Amino acid sequence: MTIQKIDVKYTAVATAENGRDGRVASDDGKLDVVVNPPKEMGGSGAGTNPEQLFAAGYSACFQGALGVVARREKADISGSTVTAKVGIGSTEAGGFGLEVEITASIPNVDTATAQSLVGKAHEVCPYSNATRGNIKVDLKVA
Repeated sequence: MTIQKIDVKYTAVATAENGRDGRVASDDGKLDVVVNPPKEMGGSGAGTNPEQLFAAGYSACFQGALGVVARREKADISGSTVTAKVGIGSTEAGGFGLEVEITASIPNVDTATAQSLVGKAHEVCPYSNATRGNIKVDLKVA
């Protein structure tokens, strides 16, 4: 697989302390959160976790991609939402892996149009492009 070159417009920078049980902050101070493993993984669950941060980023990015596609298609996506569910678990190789379920609710279009828009957004979204072929990503229309 060939890695595509991109014209970088922005670079986000964040630094973690103590990994999954510590703190992560962006260099500009806009993000500064305590991270803890969820209770389901033996942690305190007191703070957020990397999977929640990934779900937040993926859902926001996918919603943006949906907007790009909708403008191209002249489709009304007002009132739409995108939810990302990010699961983490053990892999057969002994490490850990992720899987994602993206659910889009687009109330102002029919189901076929919604499915088409979601499929096209999946081709545009940088998170989808980064994960494609690496993890399972299921697309749904609510």
